[in-house]
Amino acid sequence: MKKKKITDVEGYISAAPDWARPTLHELRRVIRTTAPRAAESISYGVPYYALDGRLAYFSVHRAHCSFHWISNEDKRELTDALARARVVGNTLRMLRGENVPVTLVRAVVRAHAKRNHAASGRENKNRSG
Repeated sequence: MKKKKITDVEGYISAAPDWARPTLHELRRVIRTTAPRAAESISYGVPYYALDGRLAYFSVHRAHCSFHWISNEDKRELTDALARARVVGNTLRMLRGENVPVTLVRAVVRAHAKRNHAASGRENKNRSG
């Protein structure tokens, strides 16, 4: 990445290497269509999405793009899908030229949104009204 101050997601993607831009655009599209109310910003220097709490991050590296934050709950709930993906720690990696595993990213974002919503107490508040 170029060493200029990145202030928004579009700027982050524009500053990424040519090979990574399609992957980053696809990750952004999948997150935004799966969680359209999520706030989009830059956190820790990378794109960040929040909806009732932390939802997802993505980033570019020398030889791969990453979708951050595969939680322990995801690992229990999405075992089969994650077994077919390149997961290192809590990060899904996509090497140069690999397609974004859209179904998996969507499932993780949905699971995070659901857990965040439940943890925020909104689910219970909505039922009591």
